[in-house]
Amino acid sequence: MRLTMEDVLNREMLENAKIITGQNVASERYVQWISVMEMPVENFVRKNEVVLTTAIGCSDDVTVLKSFVQAIIDAEASALLIATGRYIFDIPSEVIELAEKQNFMIIELPWEIRFASIVEEVMKEINDINYKEREKSEKVQQAFFKLILKDTALQPIAKFIQRKVGCSIVITNRTGDIQEKGIHTQEFIQKWEDYVLQGVFPAKKDSALLTRDPMFQKFHMIELERQTVLQLPVLHILGNPQGYLFVIIPADTNTEAFLTQYRVNVLEHAATTIALWFSRKNAIEETKMRLHSDFVQELAKGEFSTYEQAHARATLLGYRINVPYVCMVGIPENLRELFRKQKQDHFSYENWLENMILYIREEIYYAAQSLNREVMMTYQEEQLLLFLEIPCKNENENATNFLDLVERRLVNLLPGVVLSWGIGSYGEGYQGFSESYQHARVALTIGRRKKGIGHRMLHEHTRVDRVLLNLVQIQEMKEIMMTTIEPLVQYDGQRNMDLIGTFRTFNKFRGNVSQTARVLNLHRQSLLYRLRKIESLTGLSLVDPDDLFLLDLSIKTWRIGVYEPGEKT
Repeated sequence: MRLTMEDVLNREMLENAKIITGQNVASERYVQWISVMEMPVENFVRKNEVVLTTAIGCSDDVTVLKSFVQAIIDAEASALLIATGRYIFDIPSEVIELAEKQNFMIIELPWEIRFASIVEEVMKEINDINYKEREKSEKVQQAFFKLILKDTALQPIAKFIQRKVGCSIVITNRTGDIQEKGIHTQEFIQKWEDYVLQGVFPAKKDSALLTRDPMFQKFHMIELERQTVLQLPVLHILGNPQGYLFVIIPADTNTEAFLTQYRVNVLEHAATTIALWFSRKNAIEETKMRLHSDFVQELAKGEFSTYEQAHARATLLGYRINVPYVCMVGIPENLRELFRKQKQDHFSYENWLENMILYIREEIYYAAQSLNREVMMTYQEEQLLLFLEIPCKNENENATNFLDLVERRLVNLLPGVVLSWGIGSYGEGYQGFSESYQHARVALTIGRRKKGIGHRMLHEHTRVDRVLLNLVQIQEMKEIMMTTIEPLVQYDGQRNMDLIGTFRTFNKFRGNVSQTARVLNLHRQSLLYRLRKIESLTGLSLVDPDDLFLLDLSIKTWRIGVYEPGEKT
């Protein structure tokens, strides 16, 4: 129910008012407010407002009066009521012509009618209508709360909303994916997904509907093939959209006529109800995720004493641990840097990080589904830990293909994210999970030290490095290698000569001075000077095979970051 200009003009006190222009649209002009306005208009008049004026300051200047009337028209007011008899006696023909061209209502009022009486009458009618609308919407609000308290599924909630607003609605998550597909045909769902891929849904923030009217400012309007879709955000407790409610207005229906105060109230209550439903769903999902994460962590750390114990927990969580898995450990290397670059002022880093990890997890699950593999995953201590189901053969190929798929999708979703991965080897039995995890951690650590961030390292490719790691556990071996490498590291740091790089190239080419000089782009004498400096600093001879072996071993151990020069043993 809405108040129209036709209703206003039917009031007894306005029986002597004279409609000058726009009589044919009196039943179409809605009234939400009424005010008294003189020049200037500026931003003080809003859409669907009835304006009363004496036109003071305009009586002697038709141009000024026309500008005043045009400003009222531009504000999308419902009508202009001009009191004649003191400041203006007749409405100029130029003003009447202006209003007629734009189909705008101008009403002439006798001077003796008090503005206060008109405002009082109209506001009483508006308040009565609003009260009745509010009563209806409160009943709907109570019905929504009952649905939530009964733990109602989303589909019945969606059907209830459709009955109350009288048209189709769509409920989606923040990316536009439909959450209650049961009320839509497969053809509609496919068409919707196409629109989402095209970027039509969700609408961008700059497409607000009817921004001059506060009642509509929260809506976004999307025009489609003779049909209008309204988008209303479903807000998280922090104020960020966690989903959207879309209202598909029937074809050839005027949007403004459709959006009555009652429907707006229903949609606002609906958005709140859906937000509560999302919160409940998220709480359940977070609990499930925590239980799954704890299980994966315990499995990786070997905390189950028997297979039966591990199998029972896995079964409760929907996992199968009687199939082969390989462990992968990954680190998102540059998320904090990306956060700073994107200047996410409305997010804390912790909230933003939570969203980023969620996106990465979703892509990992998607990749596993695409390959028809099961995956068990957790994110703890700034590391992604996952077990991927694989055939017994070609385990490394399966893991590599899986990560290729994950990173191809992440390039589009999260451009700039750098991930480092360590890939373990398959281990037999339930204890093999812990073994594979340890292998993956070692591979990740060695890969980051040797190759830098953003690379993958397979455990089977770390055999030499693992030998070195084991060697330096022997205190005497560690002291020998540290004593050998330390003078070179310190000299390179002071003189920036890269003696270590020079030796590695020299050793790679089996002591061929000419080839080494060519690769390093050095004069032969400069290279010989560096080689003599290496010998003098280390006390080793580069023509002695044993000395060469010791120096090479020391450099390789230092490069994987086992110790730092100057470290006390």
